[in-house]
Amino acid sequence: MRRKILIGGEWKEGGESFSVSAPYSGMKLAEVGSATANEMSEAISHAAEAAREMRGLSRFQIADAMRSIADGIRARKEEFARTIAEEAAKPLIYARGEVERGISTFDHAAAEAGRFTGEIVPVDTQPNGRGKKARTLRIPRGVIYGITPFNFPLNLVAHKAAPALASGNAIIIKPSPRTPLTSLMLGEVFLETKLPASALQIVPMDVKYMDSVISDDRVAMISFTGSAAVGWDLKNRAGKKAVALELGGNAPVIVDETADIEKSMARTVTAAFAYSGQVCISAQRIYIQSLMFDEWTSEFISRAKGLKKGDPLEETTQLSVMVDEVAAKRAEEWIREAADNGATLLCGGSRDGSMLDATVLTNTDPEMRVVAEEVFAPVAVVEPFDNFEQAVELANRSKYGLQAGVFTNDFHRAEYAAQNLEYGGVIINDGPHFRVDNMPYGGSKESGFGREGVRYAMEEMTEIRLIVSE
Repeated sequence: MRRKILIGGEWKEGGESFSVSAPYSGMKLAEVGSATANEMSEAISHAAEAAREMRGLSRFQIADAMRSIADGIRARKEEFARTIAEEAAKPLIYARGEVERGISTFDHAAAEAGRFTGEIVPVDTQPNGRGKKARTLRIPRGVIYGITPFNFPLNLVAHKAAPALASGNAIIIKPSPRTPLTSLMLGEVFLETKLPASALQIVPMDVKYMDSVISDDRVAMISFTGSAAVGWDLKNRAGKKAVALELGGNAPVIVDETADIEKSMARTVTAAFAYSGQVCISAQRIYIQSLMFDEWTSEFISRAKGLKKGDPLEETTQLSVMVDEVAAKRAEEWIREAADNGATLLCGGSRDGSMLDATVLTNTDPEMRVVAEEVFAPVAVVEPFDNFEQAVELANRSKYGLQAGVFTNDFHRAEYAAQNLEYGGVIINDGPHFRVDNMPYGGSKESGFGREGVRYAMEEMTEIRLIVSE
């Protein structure tokens, strides 16, 4: 199947193309068009015109369009889910969850489009402000360029497209070359709205043409989700453009002796191994109170071994292949490196092509890559701690700071964690994988710059203008 790309409200072949194959079966799914530098310049021209049109629309028009997109996804839920499962090898149970979240993201955007505004600023707080009134407006930046990864091919696209449109911008999406089909489906849904046809464009493009985007003054903002190395390099090259980065993580979990053991177990297994750990807030480092370490870890290993492996399109599959064999080999190498240097392999570690078993390690060293870097695979490290403050210190020993999970029923410890964990999000009595799509989401340290979550992204995608009058 040849899939065209969405430029200027029309489906076009693209001057280049690339193949998309199913990670599990290896079957070729489609030949997808890819833009050249000239075609990208054309897309930016269309987006600039659409951005001008978007500024003239009323709130209800934009809100209606967001609801229309949510309804369009809802009407094709199973088609979206199966496309995600096929091109991303995401088990259906998780693919369906992503679709529901994508719907919610546009529902949130519809609500925010109707109320997103500036604020009244009291300026008579000083003598020279007597008799004056001040307010702020939120002015759309204009053309936004969104770069999205493979692991959430609907909802991470939605987290760029929905707030961009809801705040009156136009946006061009560069989807991952591994998973472009889902975003192209979203383009089909978008064209059913009454928004300017070029307000959302889905334009796959080889990274060799990225300089043509970075150097184009018509692009006001770049919103990137992906690896830390690529993201920070992109920010350095972006010059005066606004930049938002949602990057990698190395999420810790702390479980103390007051925690609900069953809740901590069930949610940490999901946090560590859902979608083969290919989630930037997957639980990677798990710290267990030493008095319960052996018992907790034994049950955790048992549940990791019991995950149902197989075809992502099978209803009962919990663990499927990674996105490609290169990713699986890299994780396997890190596991072997840790084991060769003294770590204990408690379960897993085996690889069959792109299928990597759920893996648990202990007796690790902080310098090992399975501890220090983002493994982005079904790999978790478990280690004991003696006191809660020590656990927080261990959790903070990371260059990343996206989200952390803490299981405790001690109020003071929960508050200590909230105040002292160096993470963009601290999740009490749930795993670090918890995310609701209207909450502020983003990290500190190398995990990012700016915040996503519909309203918070809308703030990033607009500028404040102050109006003072008498």
